[in-house]
Amino acid sequence: MNDKKEKWTIALAGLAIGVLAVTLVAFGNPANMGFCIACFVRDIAGALGLHRAAAVQYIRPEIIGLVLGSMILALVRREWAPKGGSAPMTRFVLGFFVMIGCLMFLGCPFRMILRLAGGDGNALFGLAGFVLGIVCGVFFLNRGYTLRRTYRLPVTEGAALPAIMAALLVLLVAAPSFVFFSTEGPGARHAPLLLSLAAGLSVGALAQRTRLCMVGGIRDFVLFRETKLLLGFGAILAAAFAANLVTGSFHPGFAGQPVAHTDGLWNALGMLLAGFGCVLLGGCPLRQLVLAGEGNADSAVTVLGLLVGAAFAHNFGLASSADGPTAAGRIAVVIGLAVVTAIACLNTFRKEAAQ
Repeated sequence: MNDKKEKWTIALAGLAIGVLAVTLVAFGNPANMGFCIACFVRDIAGALGLHRAAAVQYIRPEIIGLVLGSMILALVRREWAPKGGSAPMTRFVLGFFVMIGCLMFLGCPFRMILRLAGGDGNALFGLAGFVLGIVCGVFFLNRGYTLRRTYRLPVTEGAALPAIMAALLVLLVAAPSFVFFSTEGPGARHAPLLLSLAAGLSVGALAQRTRLCMVGGIRDFVLFRETKLLLGFGAILAAAFAANLVTGSFHPGFAGQPVAHTDGLWNALGMLLAGFGCVLLGGCPLRQLVLAGEGNADSAVTVLGLLVGAAFAHNFGLASSADGPTAAGRIAVVIGLAVVTAIACLNTFRKEAAQ
């Protein structure tokens, strides 16, 4: 594909995803949360009883669709390839702390864009921290940071997470009494199952086709002045903004924003942790789900790290709320920044010393 055609494809995919996100809100998803990987993975953790925060428990079909949509298109395009073995435990830990950062901010990079499109000024602090975190990661990339190569794996390894997602779909449809669902709060607000699943499948396929990644977009711009991936997220922002105007969902300001708090410092630090960790992982939470759908077992382990991080955050009072961050959450973010920095150093300078 030539460069111009690729840019058009990415832009059109971004426009479609932005409209889909606002459509999901119009049909029942929480405001400014048509898609949020961190929030939706957290809801799934709650539905499975991994945490008992009653307001955020639901098996989100969007997450299931993202993985299965990516897998289906990868199979069609003959790009599905089970592989892994690139520091899986390190990736689990990074995924864990990326989730801690996201739940300090109350959203993943995807939701950060949707919050901006809905008028939430607090997301500007998150964006500033996110960019700074990516710049920190790029510092280590430029000095040789690596988690080593991946290896070809058996089909069962690559198919494991998609199979789990399929099982979750069966559980959601056929046996909802076996899981925990919210009766109030964000977890109780959701679009119809078929619409949510169709949107997830569509976004998964579009993201697989275009390699959309917010972290990758900013990273590539800093490293190479490449704007292709950023164009996709600019299109998501523009489409979601326009759709919010049409539906009357654009409410500019800082106070009273849905599922958000106004502590600018910790919004920034939470997303700094998320951005830094995602660069070391090689992609944002959305990208990790898409890669897992393509058969990447390392990304599947990262997704499990996100899941456990969400459960841990709510079981131990680390997640923020509309009232702001908790003291324990602040400590967890500081610890996370220290751990992520240590991982970056150990996988950069230790290698240089060995040479």
